[in-house]
Amino acid sequence: MSKKAFLFAGQGAQYLGMGKDISHNFKVSDHIFEKASDALSMDVKKLCFEEENLLNKTEYTQPAILTTSVALLQALYTYDIKPDVVAGLSLGEYSALVANGAFDFADAVKVVKKRGQYMQEAVPEGVGGMAAVLGCERSTVQQVCGEIKEVYPANFNCPGQIVIAGKKQAVDKAGEALLEAGARRVLKLKVSGPFHTPLLEKAAVWLQEELEQIELRDIAIPYITNVTADYVTDSKDIKGWLRAQVISPVNWEDTIRRMIQDGVDTFIEIGPGKVLSGFLKKIDRKKTCVNIEDSKTLEKAITLLGGI
Repeated sequence: MSKKAFLFAGQGAQYLGMGKDISHNFKVSDHIFEKASDALSMDVKKLCFEEENLLNKTEYTQPAILTTSVALLQALYTYDIKPDVVAGLSLGEYSALVANGAFDFADAVKVVKKRGQYMQEAVPEGVGGMAAVLGCERSTVQQVCGEIKEVYPANFNCPGQIVIAGKKQAVDKAGEALLEAGARRVLKLKVSGPFHTPLLEKAAVWLQEELEQIELRDIAIPYITNVTADYVTDSKDIKGWLRAQVISPVNWEDTIRRMIQDGVDTFIEIGPGKVLSGFLKKIDRKKTCVNIEDSKTLEKAITLLGGI
């Protein structure tokens, strides 16, 4: 029997107009946008559909992506398709926690707005940076980052794509060293901070204080955390892992490999863009992967999943 995983997009996948089609075509999805607007006391539809400058600010990007992802999830649920396991890339972990029942959506959307704000404020703009290292072994990236102060591996996305982050000068220095060590390319990313590194310790502390005010429910569907690439079975542990996630590398490749090891053969990427589908193809091209970001891709996915 086919085992299905739901995967949820992280920051960087956003685009103007995301969620508009699904909101228009599904009442349950439109309700999610309304719920987000009520929780944040702002027009989240306008944010996603019209306000490009605001949409690309971390504080607003994060609740916008979460809302769009959960709106798409609710549309998918109308076809009675449920996952065996869930996971999300960085911010996407919050969408996964809404999907598995641990997080109330209204609580999650408020927390991620604060998370975005804290991540922006923890390191002054212009101080930190991130870069994607292409065509380099994990051990080489770890070794170079270990030899240069204030730069760290931040995302292990898939074979041949690892993101490093830290102080801008340190990232530049590490990039040069990695090119000398055989990396094919090093691409600077357009981000406002050194995410998933110890430099965001302040953000982690502030987030923990925010999370302590939230009541979580039991985990109804197994989920894998970015920090360990392993299952979390007790909802009491979730807050600790979400705090740690801010200052720890995202172990996405290992997360996918763990799912495959446990028999998952069908992956459904829910949210804007196809970033996670691209990573999956580089991890294991033989697995089935579909992305759902509007009613057209939802229809295609339903047709495919009905035949599995």
